[in-house]
Order: sequence, then structure tokens, then C-alpha cells
Amino acid sequence: MTKIVSHTFFYGGSKMKNKIKHTTSNMAKNLTHEQLIEVANEFGTPVYVYHAERIAAQYKKLQKGFAGCNARFFYACKSLTNVNILKYIHSIGASLDCVSINEVKLGLMAGFAPKDILYTPNCVDFEEIVAVKELGVNINIDNISILEQFGNNFGSSYPVCIRLNPHIMAGGNYKISTGHIDSKFGISIHQMRHIERIVKTTKLNVTGIHMHTGSEIKDINVFLEGLAVMFELASHFPNLEFIDLGSGFKVPYQPGDAETDVNALGEKVAIAFQEFEKETGRKLQVWFEPGKYLVSQCGYFVVKANVIKQTPAAVFVGVNSGFNHLIRPMMYDAYHHIENISNPKGAERIYTIVGNICETDTFAWDRKLNEVREGDYLVFYNAGAYGFEMSSNFNSRLKPAEVMVIDGKAKLIRKKDEFEDLLKNQVI
Repeated sequence: MTKIVSHTFFYGGSKMKNKIKHTTSNMAKNLTHEQLIEVANEFGTPVYVYHAERIAAQYKKLQKGFAGCNARFFYACKSLTNVNILKYIHSIGASLDCVSINEVKLGLMAGFAPKDILYTPNCVDFEEIVAVKELGVNINIDNISILEQFGNNFGSSYPVCIRLNPHIMAGGNYKISTGHIDSKFGISIHQMRHIERIVKTTKLNVTGIHMHTGSEIKDINVFLEGLAVMFELASHFPNLEFIDLGSGFKVPYQPGDAETDVNALGEKVAIAFQEFEKETGRKLQVWFEPGKYLVSQCGYFVVKANVIKQTPAAVFVGVNSGFNHLIRPMMYDAYHHIENISNPKGAERIYTIVGNICETDTFAWDRKLNEVREGDYLVFYNAGAYGFEMSSNFNSRLKPAEVMVIDGKAKLIRKKDEFEDLLKNQVI
């Protein structure tokens, strides 16, 4: 049975310290209020706005932090798949992580080479796996049944990666943790003997092993603990070329919030791989799949205050959006910093910000904002990841436009919906 390392992790004889960089300056405020107001006036509200250079800055932070490693970074595009964003991310040198065949096709359309795309599906039909294989990308399998079918059909002719569940709780929330024992993701490390039988019988060529324990990981020891598990399992795969540690890097969502110290993590990972190579003679790459880390802080969601509604219990700001456009606060209790960009010097008052959907769609309770007047623009920060991407036409509301600001110029990268879009594919 595979040994599970303790959550108090030791490497090289010294206890790791949790290193988190506390910051108030890393909030996504590179675009000014004036720029956001100009975009809102030109393209209407609600509107998603993405600052391209902020994505590049985040990517450079990763490159710098892991400069001591043989590291590759695959953007987890499920966080934001607009093809213009994908083209930009390709232009700065990142690779691409996809979870569906259509994300793979978007990546190819955006210019990514198949060798630079990693496909990590979950609970998909084997036919989709076969179709993706024909596209020539890296395939990551997280299910015993699919692994066996793939081996029986293709044997050693096509290399694969295997996603493992290390049984490590990370992120502090079951909704965003994916490496715990009850998770649907990955093949349990306790099924290693079964994996070995499949690999031996079908002659599968396993070139990578993968883990992803969750999002919003504050403690870098989580990655190091998972890496220790991966190193232990590496001995079972003689053709191994890389270990994929997923992602989950924490970004700050509010003033004073924490951010994963990628420099400290990069140093520890580099030491770990160097010691592994010294002990085993095997030189492996380390892969990461940052999604939110790259695009969260580049994104702004600008809405308009429709009404100010006072009740005996609260003062509501009702905006021209809802969970049909930004569902994270309702689904994950996610915090998004909100500001009134039309009246930034107004007296501070306490508001509850709600949407115009005929459901409970409260964005924030009891937030201190500069006085909000009907018609004012509010901005939600950290809206680049899982904002538009999880939007819908619930209540027959229209999806908003997306705008990318690059070199100081605003470029429309998705038109806002029109009424006719609601009827698309309906048979009348």
C-alpha cells in the first residue's frame, strides 16, 4: 500500500515554513476608474473588462518564481476561454490546459500546437477521449475504466498522463478542494496496484503523473506534500518525463488578503527536484496549471446601479446584473471587492448589493461604499476568472460584452447578446 506522508511535511531534514506574502497592492486595479467609465460608456453595461498586460505580469511572476526549475505552465482555460484571451496567452509563451474537446479546439484555433495542450477531462465518454487523441494533444486520464479502455485500444502507441488523487485536503472548502478522499477527481493512490496491472497488461506508455488538490491554497506545504507523494509513485513509471502539480495558487480578493508566495514555493520545488534527481538519476519536468492566478486580477466587471431601495433592515443597491453574469458569490460565497467608480469621493455608507434576477442573487452584504446614486457605475474586481465563463441567459437576460484593454486601447472581443441570441437553436 502506498505510504501517505504526514501533513506536517519535512524535506531534506528541515521543517517547511508556510510562506505567504500579505499584500494590499496586488488588487487588480491597474485600470483606472476613468478608463473603466470610458469602456462602460462606449460598450454599455454590464461589461467584462480584461487588462491584457496584467496577465503577462502574472505569467512573468511565475517564470521568475520557478526559474530554478525545469518548469512549464499550462493556462487552465476553463477560467476564461475567449479566443482572444487564448491568443494573447499563447503570445506570451504559456501552454494550455483544457477539460473538454471544445476547449482543445479553441486552443488549436488560437494557435497552440498540440504538444502544448494538455487535456484533462472528468467523467467524459470514451468517444471524446478518442476524438481528442486524433487531435494529437497530451491526454491526462483520471479514471480506471477509461485508462483500461485506452490501453486496450492504443497500447504503447500514444503516451498518456495519469491523474492521481493524493488524498490531501486543500483550499479549506469542499466546494473548491479536489484532492480529498471523497473527490470525484483522479484515481486514488490506493489503487496503484490496479493501475500497475493495466499498464503492464496493455503496455501503456505513461509519461506523466498529475495531481490537483484544489483552489485558493494558502499553504505552500500542500504542494510540497503532494510532490512527496508523486516522487514516491514515480518509481512505478519508468518512462516518466514530468510531474504535474496542478495549481490552486491563491490570489488576493480584498485589501489585506494573502497571495501564495510563488518565489518561496519555486525555491522549495527546485530543491526537491534536485534532490530527487540526485537520489534516482531521473531528471523530470514540473508542470503547473494556473488559471485563476493568471486571469483573475486582470478582470473587472462593471455594472450600473438601477435602483436604491431602502427597507427597515438594509439599503439595497439593485444593479443591472445578477448571478446570470457573476455566480461565484452565490455558488462559492466568493468575495469580490466592489467600488463606486462614479462617485469615489462620496460619503461612505453601508449597502447590500443585489442583482435584477428573480432569485436571491446577493453579491455582497453590508459593504461600505462611497454613496451610490441611481445610475452610478460599480466595479467588481478579480472578475477575470469564472465570471463570464460561468454566465447564462437565466430569466432570458442577455449576456454582456467582453472588452480587452491592451496597450491602453479598449478592444471589443465579444459582442453583447441581442434578443435574437435567445432564440438561437430553438425550433419555432
